[in-house]
Amino acid sequence: MKTIGIIREGKQPADLRTPLTPLQCVELMQNFPGTKVIVQPSPFRCFNDESYIKLGIEVNEDISSCDILLGVKEVPTTEILANKTYLFFSHTIKKQAHNRNLLRHILKNNITLIDYETLVWDAGNRIIGFGRFAGLVGTHYAFLMWGKKYGFYSLKPANECADLAELIGQYKGLQLSPMKIVLCGDGRVAHGCLELLRKLKIHQVSQEEFIENDYNEPVYVHLRSEDYYERKDGKAWDKSDFYKHPEDYISSFQPYYQRSDILLNGIFWKQDIPMFFTHEEMKSSNFRIKIISDITCDIPGPIPSTIRSTTIEKPFYGYNSFLEKEVDAFLPNSIDVQAVGNLPCELPVDASNEFGEQLIRHVLPYLLLEDNENIISNATIATNGKLTEKFEYLKDYIA
Repeated sequence: MKTIGIIREGKQPADLRTPLTPLQCVELMQNFPGTKVIVQPSPFRCFNDESYIKLGIEVNEDISSCDILLGVKEVPTTEILANKTYLFFSHTIKKQAHNRNLLRHILKNNITLIDYETLVWDAGNRIIGFGRFAGLVGTHYAFLMWGKKYGFYSLKPANECADLAELIGQYKGLQLSPMKIVLCGDGRVAHGCLELLRKLKIHQVSQEEFIENDYNEPVYVHLRSEDYYERKDGKAWDKSDFYKHPEDYISSFQPYYQRSDILLNGIFWKQDIPMFFTHEEMKSSNFRIKIISDITCDIPGPIPSTIRSTTIEKPFYGYNSFLEKEVDAFLPNSIDVQAVGNLPCELPVDASNEFGEQLIRHVLPYLLLEDNENIISNATIATNGKLTEKFEYLKDYIA
């Protein structure tokens, strides 16, 4: 018998999401007989304690009897229980400096860490994530910012909407002014962006049309990495080589920043990949972008103006390209930036429902029954006090 614990999110500001909803806890125990779920009480989870209790789920502060502990964000080291298996987004695989001590603590306390971000199918695409909702909310923020900057209209942020349906309902009858949007990325985040753009019936144009033409309606172009990076030596594009040797590539984004009003960034980024554009390019009179929704929000990352992450409470700041520093949002000559690091938390019920469905369908069978496709073993960062072979490259990070 396995006991699964749903932990209380300890990272601040508090995250409202949960890996399993009350109904999904019941479904889990029905699908995997002998499995028990215990939920740690939380004053801020989007499903309150009573909603679990009503369905017969045990709510208990003491989760020490659990074999497997499920969370969403990083777990504070003071709350980690030794000798357990944890699943959460650890944000360590890119050697993020702020989580170095977390990984050290995991190794010291004999934790088996399975990171949601490292759960992938054989083809390399991720199995589970909140990226769709990050893309939806990040795109909504771009339109919200456009309305604020130019006084055209007013939209509520996602966290003031009951759900995704209410967010989208705000656009009914809204006439969007002409604008040119460039969307970068091809994963879950970018497809979340595309979902909202298509729901709003924003017209997609080709790269050539986007660069050459002006429009009297909103339009967007969708770019993948091969569309805005090229090899320094002029040889053919190679996606695998690009991620292995990004230092051999340069940005070719210039035609797009000269013709775009809004940038939606939803790319996967790793260290040494060149920036889309430089600080100096942002000072050019040809740099047209006025709104940046940096949805993936890597710092440092591909966008020079993303100098810090923002919060749901204060999602925007202005950026003065000539001073290379932050200013108040929505000033006439500034670029406005959205860089919220936990966008899916703004639609916690919708996001939790979809995430839990993926978890039950695609992950927990391998974790609770048989890992015959090595889905779990390949995603395990640490076990028995050591990094696994796949993640030994993190040794210098924790040294």
